Amino acid sequence: MLFPSVAFLIFFSGVLLADLALRPWARWRKAFLLAASYGFYGFWDWRFLGLILLSTAVDFWVGGRLGGCDDAPRRRRLVGLSLVVNLGLLGLFKYFDFFVGSAVELLDGLGFEASPPLLRLILPVGISFYTFQTLSYTLDVAARRLEPCRSPLDFALFVAFFPQLVAGPIVRARDFLPQLAENPRPTRAGISLGLYDLASGLFKKVVIADLIGAGLVDPLHQDPGRFGTAGALLGVYGYAFQLYGDFAGYSQIAIGCARLLGFRLPVNFRAPYLARTMGDFWRRWHISLSTWLRDYLYVPLGGSRRGRSRTRRNLLITMVLGGLWHGAGWNFLLWGTIHGLALVLSQGRRERRLAAGRCLPNGWFSRLLQRLVVFHVWALSLVFFRAPDLDGALQVFSSLARPSGALQHSILAFGAFALTLALHLGSERWKPRVVRAFVRLAPELQGAALLLLLGLMSLLMSEARPFVYFQF
Repeated sequence: MLFPSVAFLIFFSGVLLADLALRPWARWRKAFLLAASYGFYGFWDWRFLGLILLSTAVDFWVGGRLGGCDDAPRRRRLVGLSLVVNLGLLGLFKYFDFFVGSAVELLDGLGFEASPPLLRLILPVGISFYTFQTLSYTLDVAARRLEPCRSPLDFALFVAFFPQLVAGPIVRARDFLPQLAENPRPTRAGISLGLYDLASGLFKKVVIADLIGAGLVDPLHQDPGRFGTAGALLGVYGYAFQLYGDFAGYSQIAIGCARLLGFRLPVNFRAPYLARTMGDFWRRWHISLSTWLRDYLYVPLGGSRRGRSRTRRNLLITMVLGGLWHGAGWNFLLWGTIHGLALVLSQGRRERRLAAGRCLPNGWFSRLLQRLVVFHVWALSLVFFRAPDLDGALQVFSSLARPSGALQHSILAFGAFALTLALHLGSERWKPRVVRAFVRLAPELQGAALLLLLGLMSLLMSEARPFVYFQF
């Protein structure tokens, strides 16, 4: 059930009406939202509901036992159980075939014959997101940053809340469980902001991401040999903006839907292509994942507390595993390694500036140059992210080095590309004003604006395209 679809419009309208009727009765309201969330997920494939239920049951039980346990070895065993179950399921469905296949290729290269069976399991949609979500609860309870949840209904709804279940933002239990305890209701301002987020997210997905993807990106990756430098660059730049529009659009739709129900989800993007360093970029892009990796991987590894060499090692390990989180393939490992090295180099430059008593240059030309460098590191690394394998990525790089070749000519895609570039560059100035102006509109005008957007979507969209992050 895709967000930009008639099926979701009908589903969400029914949820809103039922939620409105059930708000005076908190327990019944939460039970209904949980049932709706399971129905939403079961719409993709009902067979995988058992995985969510298993993760939910294990982590609720582990959290409860951790709350009353002071015995250190037993606490470690409880945390280990949560890690084994959650990461075991993730590894089985997402990584088993990759690692077994890679081992077979290595043995073949060494002259040994091996043919272990591959499982060829279907990847459950959203498993990477809700696995990290449930793990954050267990790890926070184990670190005594959070009291165990005593309500199985609240905990199950935290894990399965449908707006962000499939592709985030990754929500922390310490942020969401207190909201469930309050039984929040949407305010007039919250409804306006929710409608704005819903409209803005749909616009980014359908009008920006899908048009750029179909007109600039897909042709390049379907046949890289046709294109030369100019056409390949358009495809590479186009994918950077397609991915932003697609994923930031999903996150904003999820945030908007939650706001219409009275709940708050964390912001996941803050104009990432205005970043001036790689560290700044990762504080703006997929914020809920980057902060998760920081808090539950980078810091436990030692963070920046044990000298420069270990800090750089920790950065590299974190980003390599972050790349692997995105997909089971050597291209994702290489993509993560590139960003790990980029962060290490960026931190090294920062340390040298501080040692010399110099700040980051702040003139307009310096800011422009810094942003261009960061954007190009990101955009070129995405060749590995978008390509199906390393060979496909190398073909795209070959096109970038080819002086002549075909050039895409989709007018709509060019228009969407130019529009998203202009909107992104001016977002820090114009977005707060637009949001304030939209909130001040009468509810009827806000609804009319959303209907106009839906009409535009119906004209532009020949078929619903899945969100990119559904594959993770």
